[in-house]
Amino acid sequence: MSEETAPVSESGLELKPFYTSADLGPESAPPGEFPYTRGVYPDMYRGRPWTMRQYAGFATAAESNQRYRRLLEAGQTGLSVAFDLPTQMGYDSDDPLAEGEVGKVGVAIDSLADMEILMRDIPLDRVTTSMTINAPASGLMLLYQLAAEKQGIAGASLGGTVQNDILKEYAARGTYIFPPEPSMRLVTDTFAYCAGEMPRWNTISISGYHISEAGATPMQELAFTLANGCAYVEAALAAGLEIDQFAPRLSFFFNCKMEFLEEIAKFRAARKMWAQLMTDRFGARDPRSLMLRFHTQTAGSSLTSLQPYNNVVRTTIEALAAVLGGTQSLHTNGFDEALALPTEFAATLALRTQQVIGFETNITAVADPLAGSYLVESLTDRLEQGATALIAQIDEMGGSVKAIESGWMQREIGDSAFKFQQAVERDQRVIVGVNRFQAQSERDVEIQRVLPVSEESQRAAVAKVRAERDSAAVEGDLEALEAAARGTENVLHPMKQALSDYATIGEVFGRLRQVWGRYQPRAEI
Repeated sequence: MSEETAPVSESGLELKPFYTSADLGPESAPPGEFPYTRGVYPDMYRGRPWTMRQYAGFATAAESNQRYRRLLEAGQTGLSVAFDLPTQMGYDSDDPLAEGEVGKVGVAIDSLADMEILMRDIPLDRVTTSMTINAPASGLMLLYQLAAEKQGIAGASLGGTVQNDILKEYAARGTYIFPPEPSMRLVTDTFAYCAGEMPRWNTISISGYHISEAGATPMQELAFTLANGCAYVEAALAAGLEIDQFAPRLSFFFNCKMEFLEEIAKFRAARKMWAQLMTDRFGARDPRSLMLRFHTQTAGSSLTSLQPYNNVVRTTIEALAAVLGGTQSLHTNGFDEALALPTEFAATLALRTQQVIGFETNITAVADPLAGSYLVESLTDRLEQGATALIAQIDEMGGSVKAIESGWMQREIGDSAFKFQQAVERDQRVIVGVNRFQAQSERDVEIQRVLPVSEESQRAAVAKVRAERDSAAVEGDLEALEAAARGTENVLHPMKQALSDYATIGEVFGRLRQVWGRYQPRAEI
C-alpha cells in the first residue's frame, strides 16, 4: 500500500494511527442488559460455551450419517446439515435437472426414508441441529420432525435452527423457487407452525453470511441482514402473529472474514441495533425478542486454492474474532474447501481449532473481553451509524423486498465485490500466496470425492420409495396441499401429512410450483 493512501477497513472506514479515550462514545451497558452490545447473556461462555458445529453433508444419507457420528464422537456439540443443490432447489435426485449434482455440495434428501437414515442413532432430543436450507426449508424441517417422531421424540423436545431465509437468496445466492410473496408466506407459516408444534426450534436464521460471501462489506452485511430481519417481522405481523409470539425464535447467521477488529465490532453493533429496532420499531417487550442470537461461519471466500494450508491460519483468526464478538454457535471451515468438500481429516482439524480456542485460551472466562478498546468501541459506533443510514435508504424504497426486486441491493453487493477484487489485483490488498509470497510449486492435497455410484444409489432409493408407498394416499395428500396453497390455510399441516406418507420433496414443491409459479429475476440485474 502506498504511503499516501490512508489505511481503511473493508467497509471504507478510515483507520487512524492510534485511538484514545476521545474516540469513545457512551459506555455500554453490562453483558446481558439492553441493548446487549456486550453480549446477550451476563456471563456469556462461563455459563455455556458456544455450540461447536461443523457444516457437513455429502453423497447419500448413509455416508453423511457416518460423518456426523464421527464428528460427534470427536467432541462436536451440534449438527449442521449441508444439502445438495437439487434438494436446495426442491428437485428429486432422479429429476433430469438434478443429473450430475446429486450429493455434490451436500447430502441428497428426497423423502422421509432419507431423513430417517441421515439421523439414525443420533439422539435428537440431546443434539441441536442446524439445517442450511431455504426455499424448501419448511419441508426439510418437517422431515426432521417426522424422523424424530419415529424415534419417539416429540416436536416440543427438538432444538435447532432452519435457515429459511429466502430474501438473501434473491439478493445474493440464487437457490430460490417461488416469487417473493408466496415465499414469504412459507416463512411466516413456518413461524406459526413452530410456535405450536416446535417451540424450542429457531424458525429462521436471517443470513448475512451469503450476502458477505457475494461481496458485501461488513457494514453492508450488517445493514442488509437487519433490514431483511425487519421484513420478516413485518410479514409475520401482517399474517396476524404477535411480535413476542415469534420474535424469541428468530436467529441470525453472520460471516466472519479476515478484517479481525471490524468483524468483532460488527457483531457488537448488530446486537445493539437489533435490540433497538425491536423496541422502537416493533414494540417488542419480551427480553428474548430483543436478543440477537447468531451463528457464525468463517469465510469460505477467504480460503485459497493456492497454498491451502495457509487456510488453517485464516480460519483460526476468523474463529477467534467470532468468539471475541460473542457468537452463540460457530462453524470453522476446512482448509481444503477451496478445492472440494472437506475431507474427514480437514473437518476434524477445523473442529479442533474451535476446541483449542474454547478450552486452552481462557477467553471464555470473560464476557466481551475487548470492551473498552478505543478502536473496537469506535468501530462499533461507526458501523452502527453507517448501517443505520443504509437501513434508512432501504426503508425509503419500501423495505428489503422492494430493494431486492428493484435490483438495488444486488448492485450494491456487486459493486463492493468488484472494488475488493480490484484492490487485490492492484496489490492494495494482500492475499498471502496469491498476489504476494507465491510458491514456486504446490504440494498435493487429498480431496473429498463424491463418486458417480452415490448418485446411482440415490436414484435407486427414490424409485424404491415410490414403489413401496401408498401412492393413492400420497396423491390425496398432494391435492390437500394444493388446496391449502390456493387458499389461506397454513400449508405446513398438509405438507407434513404428505411427507409422512413418503411424498418426495420434488413432488411436494413441484405441486406448489404449479400453484405459485417460479421466480424469474429481472433481466437487467
